[in-house]
Amino acid sequence: MSLSYGRPYLAIPGPSVIPDPVLQAMHRASPNIYEGELHDLTHSLIPDLKSVALTDHNVAIYIGNGHAAWEAALANVIAAGDKVLVLATGRFGIGWSEIAEGLGAKVEIIDFGAQTAIDLDRAEQALAADQDGRIKAVLAVHVDTSTSVKSDIAGLRAVLDRTGHPALLMADCIASLGCDRFEMDGWGVDVMVSACQKGLMTPAGISFVFFNDKAGAAQNTAVSRYWDWRPRVKPEVYYQYFAGTAPTHHLYGLRAALDLIKSEGLDAVFARHAKIAQTVWAAVDVWGADGPMKLNVANPAQRSHAVTSIAMGSDAALELRRWTEHKCGLTLGIGLGRVPEEHYFRIGHMGHVSGHMIMGALGTIDAGLKALNIPHGRGALDAASEVIATA
Repeated sequence: MSLSYGRPYLAIPGPSVIPDPVLQAMHRASPNIYEGELHDLTHSLIPDLKSVALTDHNVAIYIGNGHAAWEAALANVIAAGDKVLVLATGRFGIGWSEIAEGLGAKVEIIDFGAQTAIDLDRAEQALAADQDGRIKAVLAVHVDTSTSVKSDIAGLRAVLDRTGHPALLMADCIASLGCDRFEMDGWGVDVMVSACQKGLMTPAGISFVFFNDKAGAAQNTAVSRYWDWRPRVKPEVYYQYFAGTAPTHHLYGLRAALDLIKSEGLDAVFARHAKIAQTVWAAVDVWGADGPMKLNVANPAQRSHAVTSIAMGSDAALELRRWTEHKCGLTLGIGLGRVPEEHYFRIGHMGHVSGHMIMGALGTIDAGLKALNIPHGRGALDAASEVIATA
């Protein structure tokens, strides 16, 4: 007998839960791509995307996932032979470095491991040592989805300013945009990449590169016509937004998702994500008090509000994931990029997630721990509900 019949809950850290208004907006016939409402809708997306990123600068839309945004951002400002400094806190920092290497860049990686944020002192030492200014860009992931580590991007800008280093500051906000507070202009970020399938609550398939005037002036003259962000941000004709046919149904879905964010209010969105994350942490702390479960990131200030990575120390993580999915319809995230992967799992709490949804997920995990006889502390749901009660 299974209790999984009913609406499943995909609690992985992206693609995230898709709201019904987004699904309904996408459930329609293809529109005319040459004129009419699709053009008006696309124009309306630009200011609202900038509002979520808290920027007055440019945003280019690409048909592709976050990896496409990585390459688009680099292709516009990095030429073969240029040096980039990558500050890695998990699998996605390393992944961005691999894209840079594929474009012919000379890559220096400082790997901070999988449990702590970027060490700003070490970053400052590396930049100060670059007396010739050979580093053209610093690549940092705001929230690494594989580890749930959140780094101080504003602090990294302060490091660049103190050292007087001219490198571009490039941030990956694929996991964090619309979840963890991020202020592109206020934090002095030159290039930011993101995608639609996490905090923006739209099926995977479109991504974004935000860039300021400093990054625009650093344009790589060898960039291909497809990746070139210039016609995408100042199109003379509509098709230049996408270098071809528009991703029509994604645009309708994104419009509905941005409307939901506007209706809730961005500050309220950030506050909701913070409260839900704290609810998860409270439960895990109790479970781990008398068992193997442990939050991957010890310092709460370095934990994402969008995803939580949890260590179990054994294949119990794999067993728990299989139980929650097949017995109760709750799909948890794999231990992506961790070794061994079976010893970790992740809870995605990004985008369209409410208090009752997260309490239901935690209740299912609690039941799984009992069903599988995995040692754990008792009272996790009480601790979680206390956090919800203070909202």
